[in-house]
Parts: sequence; C-alpha cells; structure tokens
Amino acid sequence: MPMSSAKRILQVLEHSQVQLLADWIKHLRAVVSPKRAGVIGETELQAQCQEFIVLFRAAISTGQIDDINGEPWRPVRDFLGSISRSRGRQGFSPSETASFVFSFKEPLVTRLREVYDASDALLMFDEIWGLSNLIDKLGLYTTEVHQTAREDVIRRQTEEMLELSTPVIQLWEGILALPIIGTLDSARTQVVMEVLLQHVVSTRSPIAILDITGVPTVDTLTAQHLLKTVAAARLMGAECIISGIRPQIAQTIVHLGVNLGDVVTKASLADAFKLALRRLELSLPRAGG
Repeated sequence: MPMSSAKRILQVLEHSQVQLLADWIKHLRAVVSPKRAGVIGETELQAQCQEFIVLFRAAISTGQIDDINGEPWRPVRDFLGSISRSRGRQGFSPSETASFVFSFKEPLVTRLREVYDASDALLMFDEIWGLSNLIDKLGLYTTEVHQTAREDVIRRQTEEMLELSTPVIQLWEGILALPIIGTLDSARTQVVMEVLLQHVVSTRSPIAILDITGVPTVDTLTAQHLLKTVAAARLMGAECIISGIRPQIAQTIVHLGVNLGDVVTKASLADAFKLALRRLELSLPRAGG
C-alpha cells in the first residue's frame, strides 16, 4: 500500500473519528448474536474501539502498512490478542471474535471513499483493496489467537480432569489405593504414575493397590500401561496389587495372551486390602470386639 493511501486513511481517522466510531459500534452490535450482546457493556465496547483506532492510526502513520508482523504493529497485535483471549473466556466463537476487526472495514471504507475525486476511481479501488487485505490479516490474527487460547483452556481442563480422576486414597498406614475409572491410555498412565509415585514417597507406603473395577475393558495396551505403573512403583520400593479383575476381564487377558508376570491380582478391592494387611502383618479389630 503506497504512502499516499496511508495519508488518506490517517485523514479519515483524524477528521471522522466520531462518526466512524459510531458506525463501527453499530456494525458490531449487528453481527454479534443476541446471547452475546449483553456480555460486553456499551462503555466497555466503546473504550475498546477507541483504543483500537488510536493504535491502528499510530501503526498506519509509520508507513509500514503491508506487514502486520512488523514492530510498528506490535501494540495492535498485543491489543487484539488481549481482546481475543477475553472474548474466548466469555464464550465468543472465533467468528464473533474476528467480527471486532472485520466490522471496522465497512465504516472505514465508506469514509475513505469520500476523500477521493471522481477521476481517481482506479486508484481508489487499488488502495481500498490494500486496506481490505490489511484488515483481513488483523481479523485472521484474532482468530488464531482465539483458537490458541481455547486450546490452552481445553488442555488445562483435560489435565485437571485427569488429576481429579486419579485420586490416591490412604486406606491404612502403609497402604495406598488408586481407583481407576474409565479408559487407561498413554496420557492418563503418565498422570497415574506421577500421582501414585508422589504419594508413595510422601507417605512412605510399601503397598499400593491399583483398582480397575471402573475400567470398562482391558486390552493389550491397557495391560502394558498397568505393568509400567507397577514397575515404576517397584522402583520406588512399593509393591503393587491389582484389584477389580472381573471374570470377563480375566478371560480377555488370557485370550490376549498378556503376561502379567509376578503381579499379584485380586477380584475385589476388599480382597486386595486384606492381602495388604497380611503382608504388613496387620489386622483389623473385629466389630463388637
């Protein structure tokens, strides 16, 4: 985009800012869905639009208009990044977030047309095309930031859910239990290992029970994950007992030819707990005794 075009854009931004701002907010309200309309107040939206115009004008004034990745556009990128992440947390879709920038195009182009002579139709087309591309790039940038922010949120939520779904319970002094519910994949196995080993160290427990009653199916990969967890616990000095081996799971393990080695297995958590007590030479007082 030539410098002459930048001067015309600056002229519009400086002399038609009030009307431009009003038209832009009107367009924004028109493209945002009704359920999002009340999320951002009028005062906040106006302040955001005013700040963008100020930063946009400052970047345009440098003359470096074609590359939004350059240093002159860093304040604009930072501002739009903040807007995108905020919109993402408020539940806006990527298209609704990008509309903050895209809706600025029509009011700006409309005002820009007014500064051209009738004989400058070809020049006007070329320069408006360049301006349109510039705004498109900024709009796409907001979409990228929004998507990245949403992916980060999903990843953190997934990690938190994995941690919450692998609670380690101290059944007795020296005996830990980790009930596993749901599918045991590679990512979850890593979480199970870390959580279990941390508790083995912090409680100095010599026995840990892995209860798989809540695991719907056991295949070769699941069995391998269990064996890895058992091996890791042994390296930390804890013996593992696998409980919750239902008849259908036992048949599946045999059918698959999975070798659990010398891993001790029990049908229920209660049976595993009784075995752990015997290993530690402990006993529970009888009721009424």
